[in-house]
Amino acid sequence: MRKSLFIAATLLAASACMAQKTTDKTAFEINLNDAEVVGTRAPLPADKAVRLVQVINRQDIEASSANSVNDLLKLAAGVDVRQRGGFGIQTDIGVNGGTEDQLTVLLNGINISNPHTGHLTVDLPVSVDDIERIEVIEGGASRIYGSQAFAGAINIVTRTESRSNAGAHMQGGSYGTWGGNAHVALKNAHFNNRVSGAYTQSDGANGNDDFKKSNAYWNGHYTSRLFDATLQAGMSRMDYGANTFYGTGSNSQYEEDRRYLLAAQAEYKGRVRVPVQVYWNRSLDHYVWWRANPSAYQNFHQTNVYGANANAYTTWALGKTAIGFEFRRENILSTRLGKEISEADRHKYKVPGHDEYYKYKDGRSNVGLYLEHDILLNQLTISLGVLANHNTAVSGGMHLYPGIDLSWRMTNRWKLFASFNQSLRTPTYTDLYYNGPGLQGNTKLKPEKSTDWHLGVSYVDNFLRLQAKGFYRHGTDMIDWVKYTNATVYTTANSNIDNVGAEALVDLNFTDIWGSSSFLQRLTLSYCYNYKFRVDEEQTANYASRLTFLRHKFVSSLRHRICKQISAQWDFTLKNRDGEFENVKTNQRQSYGTYGTLDLKVQWQTPHYTLYAQANNLTSHAYYDFANIEQPGIWFMAGAKCHFDF
Repeated sequence: MRKSLFIAATLLAASACMAQKTTDKTAFEINLNDAEVVGTRAPLPADKAVRLVQVINRQDIEASSANSVNDLLKLAAGVDVRQRGGFGIQTDIGVNGGTEDQLTVLLNGINISNPHTGHLTVDLPVSVDDIERIEVIEGGASRIYGSQAFAGAINIVTRTESRSNAGAHMQGGSYGTWGGNAHVALKNAHFNNRVSGAYTQSDGANGNDDFKKSNAYWNGHYTSRLFDATLQAGMSRMDYGANTFYGTGSNSQYEEDRRYLLAAQAEYKGRVRVPVQVYWNRSLDHYVWWRANPSAYQNFHQTNVYGANANAYTTWALGKTAIGFEFRRENILSTRLGKEISEADRHKYKVPGHDEYYKYKDGRSNVGLYLEHDILLNQLTISLGVLANHNTAVSGGMHLYPGIDLSWRMTNRWKLFASFNQSLRTPTYTDLYYNGPGLQGNTKLKPEKSTDWHLGVSYVDNFLRLQAKGFYRHGTDMIDWVKYTNATVYTTANSNIDNVGAEALVDLNFTDIWGSSSFLQRLTLSYCYNYKFRVDEEQTANYASRLTFLRHKFVSSLRHRICKQISAQWDFTLKNRDGEFENVKTNQRQSYGTYGTLDLKVQWQTPHYTLYAQANNLTSHAYYDFANIEQPGIWFMAGAKCHFDF
């Protein structure tokens, strides 16, 4: 029935185009020299960038069949997206072999990473329709984005409208899934405000993986001759059946997550540019082992993170110089994680909305001082920087983490990149304190430290974009869940783990040759190879590890026209994941192995309306991203969007 509906929707879209003329053309042009890119403390024009930054732009977002930010990131070969359910319900994201805890996630430049656990980092207050682009910075970036940008950083940039408008989006499909979102944007000479909200729910594809998710977001901009200011506020809510997410002893786990964000940014636009930001975000997590009997085993966690970041940069005869300061405070209240609260004080720490009290708490402060200088020559850009960092949970006072990035423009189209960077990551509160079925934290963990080397080359013109790079990460005191010989539980431990890999991309824009009316629009092929290995053989002999990683990932995206206003995009992803698990259905060891998924989206677009039909995992292939959590088969969705200026 689902396949019949999808075929019918496709045929309906194709028949509608027969009456359309094919004479209109739309220009596709990117001025690389005018754009500014991330990757340094002081913004640089794209033609002088010192890093290979992967960008998923608005055109990519609209063409894809992505239902969440996590789905969008699947299009980047260097990003490992491991989902525990559909629509991005609790997803772990890693970059270039890193884990979900080794990644910094930013929303419009604001660090929203969660110190409780990386599992919750991408619980976002925005939907796919709110996003203008996603910037993926691969490799150690502590001297740019702070100490936790260990293996990379992802910056999600929301939309800023060019005129006042309103829009709505409704969709529905398989497994009782339905939802929608809406927005209103108001703009005048100085102010630009955009307010949005979204809701989605589903019965789920497999047992006990139903969900309800909602979010609301406001982003306001003020622009004047002397300074720009931005204020953003958002909230997200997710309630979902957690199946066997955290262990096979219960298939009726359940979780509720709440996320709140408030941030302000301003930038003085004098000869010395001075951007400043302050932020606060709160996360509330309620986890239940038995959904029908919560009181049998449940955890409550609350994190409050607030911080301030000030930067100053200027251009002078010898290049661009930036200095910066960052303060970040991370607090947690929990029924399980942290240092015990005395019984006399527990009445002060009530769990919001429940007749429970937090029993544990902890907190730490991080101070970072940044210095960077960029040398901009005709064909060469060199970025030298250092982070001086002190965390109250780490002994030894200030620690230095230097780095150097350079790009050599061999011709107008060819560039060579090279970099060396050192980074660190403090353990999450789950790493330190968690004590549950089969798992035990370790309060004696040391911070992770890494040294990264990257070497890459790129070629860019209007029709063709090529990228290739190799990377090597030497990791010291890396944190992993291990089971010691004769032990019955997994615990966190430090060990030395290295990472080596390579990545390549080919991007063809056919509209530059044949115009916007051509059948073929765009073809992207990308591949990433990654290998992780322990340096110390004695460590390997003493314990078994839960270490898994994505060894191979290949992504192919083809966008083509069916007729003037109807287009289609095919996204194929092939993965090979190292590691194996005990399959509770077969009682046998099973490797993750190699698996592929095919997604398709067909849409009819006009300036004010869009109708679409899409299918994820079109071949209904069975596969696992996590042990014993089988991913959904074919997931069909159809929807409509409208958009009006006023």
